[in-house]
Amino acid sequence: MGIRFKSLGLLNLAFTHRSFANESSEDIENNEKLEFLGDSVLGLVTSEYLFLLLRDKNEGVLAKIKSFVVSENSLSEIARKIKVDNFILIGRGEEFSGGRSKKALLADTTEAIIGAYYIDSGFYAAREFVLKLLIPEIEKVLENKHEKDFKTLLQEYVQKRFKTHPKYRVVRKTGPDHDKTFWIEVSVQNRTYGPGKGKNKKEAEQSAAGIAYTSLTGNSL
Repeated sequence: MGIRFKSLGLLNLAFTHRSFANESSEDIENNEKLEFLGDSVLGLVTSEYLFLLLRDKNEGVLAKIKSFVVSENSLSEIARKIKVDNFILIGRGEEFSGGRSKKALLADTTEAIIGAYYIDSGFYAAREFVLKLLIPEIEKVLENKHEKDFKTLLQEYVQKRFKTHPKYRVVRKTGPDHDKTFWIEVSVQNRTYGPGKGKNKKEAEQSAAGIAYTSLTGNSL
């Protein structure tokens, strides 16, 4: 990652998942407090960078960009790029259930590393590290090349504006079990959008949510 820790103990702690600590015969800590701290450092650094970079944009636009770049999807992809999954210390049960590839676990560990580096080397070093990881993700969003989590965006928008939630419905599916295609509609305030199409329900729901979100807000970001 191009950084050096003064305390290897802190670095090791950042990679120590709760499942590993719980299964250990020794009384050891896990990385959850570092994750808590890292989340705050990540949020501050990202907000400051976007504030300075996009002075002509309003708070809503900055918030949307930030939500993409610090999302579980984004952080888990960053984690894979820097091989975090190779080094996480996890328990046997978590290992057998595929924990090393779980997005939430990878994202949390990335935040823990940021928190640990902040404690180890101070804010300015941590800021430089975070920006090294996130500027490429920010550029993807600005160039509209990022993976969009429209389900989350639609959920937040509908809850805030209408005090309700979107309802998804499978309207059609075709193909054999190993190669199905789904069509899904989403309803908001008795109005139906879609259908969205995908090779699984999750993909089709994202497609339908994208149609609804774009129609409701006029914003395809």
